[in-house]
Parts: sequence; C-alpha cells; structure tokens
Amino acid sequence: MPRCGRLRSFISEYCESPRIEKLSFIPPFVILSIEIILIIHALLLKEIYVIILTLILLTISLIEIFLVTFEIHEQYQRSNFGKILTIRLDDYITEKKEKNVKKIVADFINQFPEYKSHRNEIYHTTCQILETHQEEEIDKELIKELKKFIKRKKKVNVDKIVRSFVKKYPKYQPYRAEIYEKTCQIMGENKIK
Repeated sequence: MPRCGRLRSFISEYCESPRIEKLSFIPPFVILSIEIILIIHALLLKEIYVIILTLILLTISLIEIFLVTFEIHEQYQRSNFGKILTIRLDDYITEKKEKNVKKIVADFINQFPEYKSHRNEIYHTTCQILETHQEEEIDKELIKELKKFIKRKKKVNVDKIVRSFVKKYPKYQPYRAEIYEKTCQIMGENKIK
C-alpha cells in the first residue's frame, strides 16, 4: 500500500508540474524502451560486449528516470512550500493576534522548528499577511463609518458624500477611490431596501 500512495502522490505532482518538466519525463522512457529492444537483440546474438554496453546504457536510463522524478518532486515541494507556509502563518497570526513581526517570526520558529532554515521567507510572508490583515481592518472600519455617515447626511450625490466624508475623516484620504466605490454600493443597497 505505501508504494501505491507514493505513486498516487507522484502522479498528482506530475500533473501539477509545468509542461516543460512533463515533457522532460518522456525522453528517458523512449530511450529506455529502445534499450530494452537492444538488450533483447543482444541476448539473441549472445554477444557479451554488446550485452554489457547495452546494460550500462539501460542503467544510465534508469538513473535518468530516477533523477527526473526526483527533480519533479523537489520542484513541487518548492512551489507548494510558499502556499503551505502562508496558510500556517496566517492561522498562527490570527490565533496569536500579535502585531510585532520579530516576535511572530521568533515564536513561529519556536513552535515549528522545521521552518528554522526559512527565516527570511517567514519574515517576508509575515509582513505580507500583516499588511493584508491591516487592509481588511481598514476596509471593515471604512464601511462601518461610511454607513453611519451616509445615514446621518442623507445626501443624494455620491461626490458630495465622498468629499464631506474625506473632509471629516482625513485619515481615509488615500482611500478616496474605495470610498467612492463603497458609497455607490451602500447607496445602491439603500435604494433596494
């Protein structure tokens, strides 16, 4: 059963690998099949030196197949490393609710020592995740403030609402385009109600 599991995982890795790697896996099998035909022919001829040379070529082909398989596996692991790390880090940051990048990285490595050699990747991924979380918080806060503001002002013109909102809350000045978009959405929802 373990062999079947390995075979299934390799097939999924092979299917997800880039086209060039898939194509690089074909020539060794073509050469292997030709060498099998040659070795059968050499055995029928009973020529020792031809049999030995063909066996050497057959062995080289088998080694090449093994190396290509290993390379596909390594490439798959590298490409999925970032995804797995991001998911784990995001869960960790959400659970711990820590904002200090240095502390998050140190605590994460303490909890998951297998990532010790990937400190730089953890640092950069943590920064990206924290930035995303901050943008999500700002977005939620912006929508909440904007809904309250629109209810109080009862203005119909979106431009006037955006202008007065940005005047009242200058910290949202960089998000003027988002404010405009969200104001249109909120006003559209209000009209439907």
